[in-house]
Amino acid sequence: MQYLHTMVRVRDLDASLKFYCDGLGLEEVRRKDNDKGRFTLVFLAAPGDVARAEKEQAPTLELTYNWDPEEYTGGRNFGHLAYRVDDIYALCEHLQNRGVTINRPPRDGYMAFVKSPDGISVELLQKGEPLAPQEPWASMENTGSW
Repeated sequence: MQYLHTMVRVRDLDASLKFYCDGLGLEEVRRKDNDKGRFTLVFLAAPGDVARAEKEQAPTLELTYNWDPEEYTGGRNFGHLAYRVDDIYALCEHLQNRGVTINRPPRDGYMAFVKSPDGISVELLQKGEPLAPQEPWASMENTGSW
């Protein structure tokens, strides 16, 4: 058995790519447009997994974009995606500068939560040991659900 990917449906492919690629730093490794089924699949990988993911040997995040408008519900009951990051403070600042709300700030220097444009919770975990608490994160309150 081999873990392949996690699929999430997205309403706005461009907004989702901005969040996952420009914001989180994932990279597109494959794309498939299906005219008959009227959908696009975009496979994203973490930078450290790109070479293996291009050969379909590393897990990816599959964004499924259905061309016909559809409303999706239940993002919170999906659970969440999780990524290990090199510098949780720098990434949270980068996301915040792009207009992303930090729902659970990294007060402990270790864990944060944000949400995609489609309401998918994304957990960010500091690589290695937690960073020393620092402002503005240390005193920042939670915002919304995560």
